[in-house]
Amino acid sequence: MRFMGRAARMARHHKRHKGEGGINLVSMIDMLTVLVFFLLVYSTEQVEVLPSSKDVKLPESIAETNTRPAAVVIITGQEILMEGHSLGKISDILARKELIIPELKAALQTQAERVLQAAPTSEEERIKSREVTIMADKDIPYQLLKRVMATSTAADYGQLSLAVLQKTSDAQLATLARN
Repeated sequence: MRFMGRAARMARHHKRHKGEGGINLVSMIDMLTVLVFFLLVYSTEQVEVLPSSKDVKLPESIAETNTRPAAVVIITGQEILMEGHSLGKISDILARKELIIPELKAALQTQAERVLQAAPTSEEERIKSREVTIMADKDIPYQLLKRVMATSTAADYGQLSLAVLQKTSDAQLATLARN
């Protein structure tokens, strides 16, 4: 069948532009790049990187509170470490009778002096603002943990935290199952 006039022009036009029509991928790639940067920036704010040690197996907890920057004391199965330096063997520390560990107290006081913080108005506020995170192997004796905590308090650190591996609670699992 042969078209005339306007119908013929429309048929030629449709025939000419039949294969064209695509998606502009440049703008889509730009949007994906912005999304990736956004997710990277906002997902790294809640993660605090603690020094890792293969000798420390942390206990598990369902606590959801995030830690704040603090001095980190690592207790392995054999020794106590702070900033990568050994502060003593556990067997030697447990053999002593005193509650305070002098090497740890000196290291914590040095750390407190070195850290430049906005100086709170009173000594009580200064002590409250100092924090210690204790990364202890889950199999260490309670007596040693008690001594480390007492030493931290004696070195004028007001807030003590124990590092744990976070596991999901039953309430979180129920929420995930519902969704």
